[in-house]
Amino acid sequence: QVELVESGGGSVQVGGSLRLSCAASGLTFKYYCWHWYRQPPGGVREGVASIDEDGKTRYTNSVKGRFTISKDVAKMTLSLEMNNLKPEDTAKYYCAAESGGRCVSVADYYGEGTSVTVSS
Repeated sequence: QVELVESGGGSVQVGGSLRLSCAASGLTFKYYCWHWYRQPPGGVREGVASIDEDGKTRYTNSVKGRFTISKDVAKMTLSLEMNNLKPEDTAKYYCAAESGGRCVSVADYYGEGTSVTVSS
């Protein structure tokens, strides 16, 4: 059974930093594309960042230069380093896994999410 468990969320002030982690189990980690999505309160879910099986990363424009996605295949862990946080980064963040490894479709598995609140 696939399980994705996020951690690291919390409340920070504008300009602060957080590091989110996602521990995966029940799948062959290296063969997946890994995503971070977020959904702000009352808003729609959006893709934040992704990393494919070769390590190629992509980011939505609003987080470029501030967020860094990374993975540790041996530890089956996905991370999202978030710096210079802004109030508009407030959301619930979800880890997700897309089979095939190429980051060309929707995810097959999602975690339960971890909340991030950025206050001014």
